Formats: sequence, structure tokens, C-alpha cells
Amino acid sequence: MPLPKAPTKPATLLTSIPTELAPIERVQHTPLPILRAPGAPSPQPTRPPPSTRLAVVESKPQAGRSPGKKARVIGEPRLFVLDTNVLLHDPTSLFRFQEHDVFLPMMTLEELDSQKKGMSEVARSARQVSRTLDSLVASSKTPIEEGIPLAALGNKDAAGRLIFQTQALVGALPDSLPAGKADNQILGVVRALKDLHATRDVVLVSKDINMRVKARVLGLPAEDYTNDKVLEDTDLLYSGVQQLPASFWDKNGKGMESWQHGGFTYYRINGPIVSGLLVNQFVYQENGTNFYAQVREIRGKSAVLRVLRDYTHAKNAVWGVTARNREQSFALNLLMDPDCDFVTLIGQAGTGKTLLTLAAGLSQTLETKRFSEIIVTRATVPVGDDIGFLPGTEEEKMAPWMGALEDNLEVLNKTDENAGEWGRAATNDLIRTRIRIKSLNFMRGRTFISKFLIIDEAQNLTPRQMKTLITRAGPGTKVICLGNIAQIDTPYLTEGSSGLTYVVDRFKGWQHSGHVTLQRGERSRLADYATEIL
Repeated sequence: MPLPKAPTKPATLLTSIPTELAPIERVQHTPLPILRAPGAPSPQPTRPPPSTRLAVVESKPQAGRSPGKKARVIGEPRLFVLDTNVLLHDPTSLFRFQEHDVFLPMMTLEELDSQKKGMSEVARSARQVSRTLDSLVASSKTPIEEGIPLAALGNKDAAGRLIFQTQALVGALPDSLPAGKADNQILGVVRALKDLHATRDVVLVSKDINMRVKARVLGLPAEDYTNDKVLEDTDLLYSGVQQLPASFWDKNGKGMESWQHGGFTYYRINGPIVSGLLVNQFVYQENGTNFYAQVREIRGKSAVLRVLRDYTHAKNAVWGVTARNREQSFALNLLMDPDCDFVTLIGQAGTGKTLLTLAAGLSQTLETKRFSEIIVTRATVPVGDDIGFLPGTEEEKMAPWMGALEDNLEVLNKTDENAGEWGRAATNDLIRTRIRIKSLNFMRGRTFISKFLIIDEAQNLTPRQMKTLITRAGPGTKVICLGNIAQIDTPYLTEGSSGLTYVVDRFKGWQHSGHVTLQRGERSRLADYATEIL
């Protein structure tokens, strides 16, 4: 019996039903005083157009939260002063503050100007922000001193104004702080604005931890930019695996259907557990009779489970590699599934992420001919001091960063003990003709067709970089993201804002993607013990 047609609508998750909103009241918005240079003539008083703002009786929202993530606050909108690193981290951050106003100090503009040269991601972000500011200024019909509506470019969620520093603002800071330092000048602006608007919340937003600490020491409110933060607690990150309770069949097996199709066994279940499942999530039960399955379809209150292929058995070995634990078998089921276009694997060092992925890629490239070649890339973020300029071609420059690839290829090349030295050498040469090492710096504008794309160390990528890479996929391409969110080396990235965490959360439940968090290390007993005690 074939699998029923895919549902036209996504499953309704009972756990995601929103709570009722609090009562809404209208609050009159008071515009900022006009900032003028000393000696400038006073403009003719104009009557501002009437405007109302909606405010929900709740706590204050965090800086940079997207609409709906935090409730809005009663009274006058807050004034957020942006540090330069916020704009470089997210060029669209100007439009992420709901009804609140955004203030840009002159020093922030100076630092943006100094960062715009070059081809790095930071330079691209600086140029994008500069173009956005130019468009906002050009579209404004009001004097720049009065503030520019952030919704002028079509961003309807941004109901506040963009305010530039148009006069010297000097706040009283301790004499021990160097006056010429950019961070201290921005802190002085925050102090001056707080004195100027005593009844209004003035908050510094910065990705720099030390900057926020200094601000709080000086008695100034400071917050992190949290719009791109997927989770506050990474323990809540989707693992892709769920253990079934002992009473699973008793409570969810009523009216169950079973059939076989394409070499797999399917079960259609109905019951309360369906509301908590996601498509391509793995479920298992190990209470005497082991049961391992994958959710293939959710329709209303019923779900279709497909029994997994057991990759721990030698007969199902992939390029000579067999799974050593439950999660590795789950990962190989995703990596070998032709209907799964995007796979994310998270795990600590030694859990087998790279080895399993390379084995699956070689098997589908050289044996089944599903892919034309394997492309490997990673973020080139050094753990210690940078080794400096590297001569040679693109692949030669990337070679020092691909030590993990070389180590795993050496393991995979020894899986066939009967091949002999000459046979292994020939296999090694064949493998290297099908593997391409590419740099992230040259990915823009490319389209990969029928490729097996591996993104290693993906925890060091920002959500924007991750989007750039994944959108390179053309027809027949499979993208695999590997990483350990406990080992982030990129400045201003945390476990909650990493690009890897971002895509795991955004892609969960899509019928052509899957995720597994590998739990147990299989490298060696020494590595496992060191991971536990160090």
C-alpha cells in the first residue's frame, strides 16, 4: 500500500497555541525635542500630526526583539542607542525595535565609515547599512533633526523613528576614562541623552560585553541585541529525537494501520502523542523490544511512522562504516535518504559527525552516482593566533583548515582490508578527484547542481552567512551542516545566536530536512574521559 499523499497544510501543534493578549490601550506619543547646533535659528513651530501607538500592559521588551516576541510597554517609546557592532552584526537591526526610536551617535557613523572598505562580511554589512541610511534620509520629507520614520522604506513593523546626532552631546563621565576612545564617546552620548530625556528610557544596545559592563558600572541601562537569538537556553534546542513512553502503544495504537512499501514498514498511529511530533523526527522505544522509527507524515491527529534501516548491522555498512550507537544510526538514515535535502548534525568532539557524513557522501557519489562530487567548506576561524598569509591556490590555502577531512579520509581508505596497498592508493586517488575544498569567501553567486555540500564547523557562522551558503543549493544538491555549539570561536556569537542553532530551529518539521544531536563520543576512551572531566 503506497504512502498517502502529503498533507496540503502543516500539522497543528497543540503546544504552539498562543495565549490571549492583554487589554490594549492607546497612548499618545510625545516627539523628541529638536536637536539643533548652537547658534542655529529656531524653526517655526509646527503642529505635529496626530499619532497614536498601541501599548500592551506588560513588562519592557528586550532590545532588538522581533514583533511578537515581547509585549510592548505602556507610555512613551524607548530610545535605543546603537553601538556599531550591532549594525555590523545585523544590517537590518534598524528595523527590529517595533514602535521604539533608534538613535545613532556620530561616532557610530564614523566607525561604519572606517569598516566599509574590503570584501569581508563586515565590510559588506557596513556598506549595506550605509545604503539603508542613505535611502532613509532621501525618502524623508521631514527635517532630519525631527527624526526619520523607519517605516519609510516599507518596513511596517518598525513604527519608530531614526534619530541622528546633530549636535555635540557631552555627558559627564569619570576622568579616568580616555575621552578619545570611541566606546567612551558613545557612553558619553548615552549619558547626555539620559539627562536630556529624564522621563524616557534611554538604553544602549551593544554586542560588546565589556561595553555593556562599563555602561552598567556608570549607571546606564545596556542590553544585548537579541533579535537573532533563537533560544535563551540551548538545552531547549530541538534534538530531532524523542523517546516513546512505555504506554505508547496502549494510548496511541487504537485503530493502527500497518503496511510495507519500498522495502520499509509503515505504521499509522492516532493518539495524544501526535501533537508533540514533527515531520522527520526520530522516535524510539527500548523496553525489551526495540523500536526505531521516523515520523514521515502528520495529518490532523494521525501520524505515519516508518521503521528505520539498522545501520549498526554490518550488512548495511556505508563505505565500510557501521553506526556504533542509536544516534549515529539515525544520522545515517538522514544522510542516505534521497528525499532529505538538508541535514544538520550537532555533537561534541568525537561523536562521528564528519566520518559519517563523508562515508555517506562517498557512497552516494562513487557507488550510486547520485551526486557528481563532494564539496567541503568551513569557517576559517583560528583557535589560537593566526598563522598569517598562506600561499597557493584556493584549495592549498584551505588545506591547513581541513585537517579533520584528511584524518577521516585516512580512516575511510582503510575500511577495505583486502584491497592491498596498491588498491588503497588507487582508491585514495579516485576519492580526491571527487572532493573539492572551497572557501566561504567565494560562495556568493554560485549555484551547486547535484553536489554533496558539507559545511563543517557551522557553529562559527552567523545566520546571514548560513543563509548565503544554503541558498547556493541547486537541483539535486544535498546540504549537510556539522558543528558543536559548545565550541564557538567567532566574536559576538553565542550558542543561542549561532547560525547553526538558527537553521536547526527554522528547518525543524520541514518534510525535506532532518536533524540529530549526537550524544555519545566514539573516538576513544581517552577522548571520552577527557570530555567528561576537563
